Amino acid sequence: MRFQAPQLGALGVTYTAMRACQFAVLIAVIGLTSNFINEIATAERDSPAELIGALTVSVTAVIYVVITYILYYDGMLPLLFTAILDGLLLIASIVVAALIGKPLSMLNCAALPVQSNTSFTTYSTALPFQVRATSINKALSYFTFVAVDQTTCYEIKAVWGLGIALCVLFAFSSLVCVGLWQRIRREGAGDGNKDIEG
Repeated sequence: MRFQAPQLGALGVTYTAMRACQFAVLIAVIGLTSNFINEIATAERDSPAELIGALTVSVTAVIYVVITYILYYDGMLPLLFTAILDGLLLIASIVVAALIGKPLSMLNCAALPVQSNTSFTTYSTALPFQVRATSINKALSYFTFVAVDQTTCYEIKAVWGLGIALCVLFAFSSLVCVGLWQRIRREGAGDGNKDIEG
């Protein structure tokens, strides 16, 4: 049995590259956000909705990316429908990137304290009183979380940057799907004309 991807020229290679990049970025986002959620859960706090939303969108998107590439590889992918779904994931990625990045644009990570030897479970004792006072209840606000220390700040900024990269990748893959759909439709029409002329 011989495996070979569809031969669709530069657009086909671009589609494969887009899916590979999306998969890599999504795995990185899932790793970082799940680590944050684990640390917060260990501290017996409720995770911020922004992190849960980013993890949910990323897990859904990685399943979608894998399934659509398998269908593409087997020549069974409905390209126009896939372009629409990529557009919807683009919108979801924009929303997640906007929510994650909202407090980060004004936050200077270098001004935050360097991560201390204490674990995240005791983070509230290391925070200034004003920040600590806002997190008395079990729910942890997103701004409180990103302002814990430099490491957390830089890591969440990495998630934000990866989210912006996902926006670009899904926009591009949506356009590539439309281009592939047009190409296959045009080639199909050309084959039909040859059959009629023959």
